[in-house]
Amino acid sequence: MVAGYLAFLALFGAERIAELLLSRRNARIALARGGAESGAGQFRWMAAVHALFLPCCAAEVLLLRRPFPGAAGWVCAAGALCAQGLRWWAISSLGWRWNVRVIVVPGEAPVRRGPYRLLRHPNYLAVAAEMLLVPLAHGAWICAAVFSALDALLLRARIRTEERALGAAWEREFAGVPRFIPHG
Repeated sequence: MVAGYLAFLALFGAERIAELLLSRRNARIALARGGAESGAGQFRWMAAVHALFLPCCAAEVLLLRRPFPGAAGWVCAAGALCAQGLRWWAISSLGWRWNVRVIVVPGEAPVRRGPYRLLRHPNYLAVAAEMLLVPLAHGAWICAAVFSALDALLLRARIRTEERALGAAWEREFAGVPRFIPHG
């Protein structure tokens, strides 16, 4: 099962590379339309944590000889794949506005389609789920705990920066919309 888990991590790595390529393109579009970046200093920390995440998951499984956790591992792997679905739904809903940096184009109306009908930050929910579930898919509980905690700290600052950059029109549009957990 270790080889299967390493392949699972490689697929997530390939997905991340695709995200970065799309992000770079979208950032160029946003900047060409007059967008301004906020929180560039935070981004360096986020990039470092995300760059270390998958290699650390592999290292924990290999070096500490984590056994595959059976049914719980399959559930976590399925949950991680569902998180990827949510992430790409959010990305496709934002279109050219999505990128890994906080770049806001003045005067653009807030996006309220796709998962943004239900949540303020569905992409961040997907990231949080990934940080927990990808390591647990093969019993890497140390990575699950450490990277989830780091991600929570980073997202706390990132969300404040992003919401401030999006401004009053965004805040009015999303008043009463939950950040992460939809309510009925």
